[in-house]
Amino acid sequence: MTTESRALPGSLAPHLERARRSAAEFELDVDEFVPRFYCTLFGYAPGLRALFPLSMTTQYARFGRALVHLVDGLDDPGSLVPFLAQLGRDHRKFDVRDEHYTVVGQAFLAALAETAGEAWTPEVAEAWEYTYAFLAGTMQKAAQAEPGPAWWPGVVVDHRRVDRDTAVLRVQVEGPDGPIPYRAGQYVGVETPQHPRLWRYLSPANAPDPSGVLEFHVRALGYGSVSRGIVASARPGDRWRLGPPMGALDRAVRPGRELLMIGGGTGITPIRALLEQLERAGGRPERVVVFYGARSWDALHLLDELRRMTYRNAWLDVVPVVEEQPPYPGPLVGRLADVVTGFGSWGDCEIVVSGSPAMLTATVRALRVAGAAPEQIHYDPFVAD
Repeated sequence: MTTESRALPGSLAPHLERARRSAAEFELDVDEFVPRFYCTLFGYAPGLRALFPLSMTTQYARFGRALVHLVDGLDDPGSLVPFLAQLGRDHRKFDVRDEHYTVVGQAFLAALAETAGEAWTPEVAEAWEYTYAFLAGTMQKAAQAEPGPAWWPGVVVDHRRVDRDTAVLRVQVEGPDGPIPYRAGQYVGVETPQHPRLWRYLSPANAPDPSGVLEFHVRALGYGSVSRGIVASARPGDRWRLGPPMGALDRAVRPGRELLMIGGGTGITPIRALLEQLERAGGRPERVVVFYGARSWDALHLLDELRRMTYRNAWLDVVPVVEEQPPYPGPLVGRLADVVTGFGSWGDCEIVVSGSPAMLTATVRALRVAGAAPEQIHYDPFVAD
């Protein structure tokens, strides 16, 4: 079944629930499934391979995280709609068309059937057909309704190394329709001249500015990665492409309700943007506590700036956390997730978590064990690579 050939039923929930349960029953392993899916897809449509980067490692990891997030959310499909809509709008930058959704669906279902083996019953197959129709249809509808450009042109105007593996860049967005319409706390896909067709998601560290300049803090990850290319090779004058804004961390900001913000490494950047926005606007939370963590004291490169923000704002506290014991007192020492939950469950506030996939997983799990409810915790599931 494709999104064009069969309408969604009036009651979709039973099909989605059956699909979610079947993934557990046949033990869907994304590390095995994702390469199988792409092998199947390129076998069906070899021409699609040109839309992807030469190395698929990052793509495998990104799709795997998205798939886990989607399967886990099938018991509450309404909560997935904003996420799927953002994906649909974002995929326009890849020149994805309606016919691509059809062949992707065929490959996706074929790879699932091969993975499930004897567990791929007619009932399970039908459930996944409807599930894919829901996922793809939501993405297509959002993409078709979006009047804005698929991407914005930008030029690097400043590149500054703050340590061996981290750089701060400022990018001037040059779109004909004005500044890119992002909200504080969101992220955007970027494509650089050093790595064509390989998009990296980055969170602006500043709130929206009429000048259209975005500030990015990038830490190099691995060798040959986009992030390492940005840190080591980006130069003023480089021309970037930036995809549409994604994410909704700003939904955690609720007037009169306390806010806990947890940032690991360069994951502090959307938090810094949100704090900058809170300084400018009214309706801020009653109290904001920021736990800012890194492996070492020297890696907390935004700490001085965040501390200056606390001097200006009585509602803000910043707590530095490091994993390695520094030679002098000051920060709390330990794993960020353990330090935060050591203060309690934080059950009476909204919570923002930002960092690497491993940090997100560990911190969200620790918060849930400590007693925080899922609806309190706000994070973007697959920003960093």
